[in-house]
Amino acid sequence: MISADLGKTLETFVSSLVEAGRYNSKSEVLREGVRLIQDRETRLAALDASIARGLADADAGRTVPVDATFDRLEAKYRAMSAADE
Repeated sequence: MISADLGKTLETFVSSLVEAGRYNSKSEVLREGVRLIQDRETRLAALDASIARGLADADAGRTVPVDATFDRLEAKYRAMSAADE
């Protein structure tokens, strides 16, 4: 079992959530908080992996010059705009 001192401010906040009926217990509030942190950490790990892949691609020369990318995007959005007219 985990025991934690949240401090007065967080303890008051957790208690207010329970008293307002948003959660059934303090434990439920804390479990939800840990789940949110777990989700954030998972997303951050995925972002780190994506950045690592991008850096590896750049190091290996698997890149496209920025001018070519901007030209392609500009042509794409001009064509989309013309289609809407």
